Amino acid sequence: MNLTVFGIGYVGLVQAAVLAEVGHEVVCVDIDGAKVERLNQGFIPIFEPGLEALVKENHAAGRIRFTTDAAAAIKHGQIQMIAVGTPPGEDGSADLKYVLAVAEAIGREMDEPKIVVGKSTVPVGTCEKIKAKIAETLKARGREDLKFDVASNPEFLKEGSAVADCMKPDRIIVGTSSEDTEVVMRELYAPFNRNHEKMIVMDVRSAEFTKYAANCMLATKISFMNEMANLAEQLGADIEEVRKGIGSDPRIGYHFIYPGLGYGGSCFPKDVRALIKTAEGVKFDAKLLRAVEERNNAQKSVLFEKVDRYFQGNLRGKTFAVWGLAFKPNTDDMREAPSRTLMEALWAAGAKVQAYDPEAMQECQAIYGLREDLLLCGTKEAALRGADSLLICTEWKSFRAPSFDALKDALTTPVIFDGRNLYDPKVIARYGIEYHSIGRMAA
Repeated sequence: MNLTVFGIGYVGLVQAAVLAEVGHEVVCVDIDGAKVERLNQGFIPIFEPGLEALVKENHAAGRIRFTTDAAAAIKHGQIQMIAVGTPPGEDGSADLKYVLAVAEAIGREMDEPKIVVGKSTVPVGTCEKIKAKIAETLKARGREDLKFDVASNPEFLKEGSAVADCMKPDRIIVGTSSEDTEVVMRELYAPFNRNHEKMIVMDVRSAEFTKYAANCMLATKISFMNEMANLAEQLGADIEEVRKGIGSDPRIGYHFIYPGLGYGGSCFPKDVRALIKTAEGVKFDAKLLRAVEERNNAQKSVLFEKVDRYFQGNLRGKTFAVWGLAFKPNTDDMREAPSRTLMEALWAAGAKVQAYDPEAMQECQAIYGLREDLLLCGTKEAALRGADSLLICTEWKSFRAPSFDALKDALTTPVIFDGRNLYDPKVIARYGIEYHSIGRMAA
């Protein structure tokens, strides 16, 4: 099938590459000419396992192309997939200006029937706004005769495993009331729907809401577990043992119940805030969602508070090694990452940071630039040298089995503040290292 994808971010690029991999002809459109040019030269703008090879192979085969020419791209695709960003506005609501700009372009350039698919995470009712914008633009052209439909097809990708999630989706949500559109969408996703039926077809508004409900449910599990971790410390319980105990209940499960420094990234923070604003718009008091956001915001400061307490508020002039900058492993994304809250608090207190991350160093440099109180190190070992203590923000696999003897020798003060509970406190104690983690008593 011929497919046009608007937006070459995480969602658009991954979805386009995977659809091209199974044989569809995909044209990707973006307003960023530099990004388009780099993609056509083989440079991938984001780190995502497996994505670079997928894009390069399908680009070489001619199944995926990148352009800024919206008019030509719109003519190419029977399906027009909108995967542009919906950044939060000042009040937390989703900003739809990019989505509606694409809708206007489609209405302006289409010359045959189209199916427009909303892939971006958008508030309930957005597909109706897309439909109205296209219809308005067609009317202005005197082309009301051109038929089109607008469907919702939310994504459920996890950064760090987005390609795998796209290749083997656990569900494919399609919101449409049109039998013809459903037939086309089933054809589009047929290569991913062979093992068992994964497509769930529902009305458009329910499909839009499903995306928000899913992300907010996962965010709630994370905030709940962090709340329990903080309480466990006060009660003398070990949250890691508690996690195993409750995770063994199949009604709860082990996913998303790891205590830590809170959620970050481009989805959960934005989507929780957006759904709160949606609720306010219909005069519904989303008490639970507001509590989830409040706990998450507070959780990002927990590690700094532990450090500040340990050093009795005297952080000026001290140097801290920080392992992990990305908001989660297997990505270079630092949007709303807990590491940012931590480092900014340390700098405000007069401390210096020596940081290392396997993938997010360039992103960190882009965010903070050159500053005297930030040293980006080439290895995790280099970040330790001369530091007063080690702070862990991201659970990269390469952090899980360090040389504790070497770690102790490198640190001025043999103490670890672990925001991801990577180590066994009893093991750390045998090396003569003081260990502070989340939801467990200090060893």
